[in-house]
Parts: sequence; C-alpha cells; structure tokens
Amino acid sequence: MNSSFSDWVQEFEAEARRRQEVGDPDFTKAARMDAAVVESVQRFQVGEAGDGANLIAKAAGAGDGDYEKVVRMFVKEEQNHARLLALLLSSAGAQTISSHWSDVVFVKLRRALGLKLELMVLLIAEVVALRYYRALRDGTRDPLTTEVAGRILADEERHVPFHCDRLRDAFAGWSGPTRTAVTAIWWTLLCGAVITVAWDHGPALRHLGVTRRGFALDVAGLFRTALANAQAGQDRRNSLLPSQTSGS
Repeated sequence: MNSSFSDWVQEFEAEARRRQEVGDPDFTKAARMDAAVVESVQRFQVGEAGDGANLIAKAAGAGDGDYEKVVRMFVKEEQNHARLLALLLSSAGAQTISSHWSDVVFVKLRRALGLKLELMVLLIAEVVALRYYRALRDGTRDPLTTEVAGRILADEERHVPFHCDRLRDAFAGWSGPTRTAVTAIWWTLLCGAVITVAWDHGPALRHLGVTRRGFALDVAGLFRTALANAQAGQDRRNSLLPSQTSGS
C-alpha cells in the first residue's frame, strides 16, 4: 500500500482554494435546457448528492490518514457537484428529484462489501461521468450549462486517477488468476452500467449530439484506459487526460 497520499492532499486542497477564489457561476442568468436534458441532469444530480459516510468510514479503517483526508475532500467535491446541478436546474425553472432507481441500485451495490469493491464500482460511475459531462459541456448552446458541466468534468478528471492510484495497491497484491477474474467481473459491471445509462439517458444524449452506441463505446475506451492505469506498476495518472478531452 502507498505509505502516503500526501500529493493528492495537496492537489485537492489547491483545488478547494481555487474554487473558493473563483466562486460560483452566475446563476442569476436563466439556463435554457431541453426537457430531456433536464430529466437527465435531475438523475445525475441525485447520484452526486450522497453524504459519502460509508466510503469515509471504510477509508478511515484503511490506516492511511492522508488517504482518509483526500476521500473526505472527494466527497465534498461530489456534494458540490450536486449543489451546482441543483442550482443549474433551478435556473432553468426545474426542481431536483428525491431519488431514482438507478442510483438506489448503484449505492446498494457499492456498499455491499469492502473498500476495494466500493472503489471498483465507484470508478465505473466516475468513468461514465467523464463522458456524460463532456457531452453536456460540448453539446449544449447554453453558456451556464456549459460552465457547470465543464467545472464538474475538470473535477472528474482528477477523481478517476485518484481512485486508480488506490486500486493500484489492490492489484499489486493479487495473484495473476485473481486479477484476471476481477477484471472480467469489473468489465461485466461496466457493461451493465453503461447500457443502463445509455438507454435511460438516450433522449438527452441524442439532443446533445451523442448516440447511445457512441456513448457506450467512448465509456468503454475510457474504462480501458482507467483499468490500465489501475493495473500499472507505477503512477500513470496523466494517461487519462487525452482520452477525456478528445472529441468523438
């Protein structure tokens, strides 16, 4: 296990300071969002709104104070995403929703076992979010929506390598057959998640200029890169960035 996540502490703290200095987007401007996009954003907002208590408790039990500190900051960033999306919806004249079945299933799955499984499932959600928020940023003509999606995407581009850094420790301790089995299960979970999201958010993705098939293929490509990062013998956190910012 890495003895310290102090570099990540510094990165997350620097981002917290930058976020405070920059402040919020101008939510006094009315956002213009298609009805399908509103429904899609409402569902993603629910997924960002958890309190993270279960993940924090598992991180606290991992025996690395720096790691626990970063997890707490990660949770705060996810909660900030929920806040930004709620304000975006409000500026478009829409409300948030209290729950959605896909989020309920996701939460139950990632809480089922220990920290490693939770991070594996969480990484799937983060990779899906990479492609979704890129579509939301690039596919809308509304400046406020573009700004909010861009801010969240920038955070997700840091979250994925962070989780990969932790999961790299787990892969290093597993035998070859165990790695192969875990990888196969991981891909199966990814396929189920991306098919569900692509189908459920299909109308919004189409409005944003992305087909269901294109979305699924892009997520698979991002996941392949993330998986290689998590299985690498050294830090490859920057290897995700080209895939995240390229068009499709």
